[in-house]
Amino acid sequence: MSRIGKRPVELPSGVTASVSGQIVEIKGPKDSQSFTATDDVTIAVEDNAITVTPRGKSKRARQQWGMSRTVLANMVQGCTQGFKKELEINGVGYRAQMQGNTLKLSLGLSHEVNFEVPAGITVTAPKPTEIIVEGTDPQLVGQVAANIREWRKPEPYKGKGIKYKDEYIFRKEGKKK
Repeated sequence: MSRIGKRPVELPSGVTASVSGQIVEIKGPKDSQSFTATDDVTIAVEDNAITVTPRGKSKRARQQWGMSRTVLANMVQGCTQGFKKELEINGVGYRAQMQGNTLKLSLGLSHEVNFEVPAGITVTAPKPTEIIVEGTDPQLVGQVAANIREWRKPEPYKGKGIKYKDEYIFRKEGKKK
């Protein structure tokens, strides 16, 4: 039995959900999103909550049960609060700034990196060493943050690079004479 799948997804005030077949549409104050569930699960909206139940006892039905419930919970959170990833830049001369829809990064390379922000994502740079990625889709927010971090990953000797704010970089000792 899926412990995650058993719990219903509560709908806060201001959020509406409608089910037509296997398509679920959730509308909230920030955004409206839709999700197409597989035929292995049944989705119902009742008493201001969304419930997901498996249609059989197969392994695939049990896998889709918990996954579908988690996707719906993320959609509700995205439509109400949104998702956020914070990045930190460490290194002498390393900095970031927004220019329109482009994030300009100076990361010690021979050229400046121009990162185009995709639609549905908001990127801000309140300080030259801080980047905040926000949006309503958790997968897209995480992917954009990972793509930005990919330009200069933190290295273990001096800790220079782009890291997540809550990330711990395991530091190594340098060469000894």
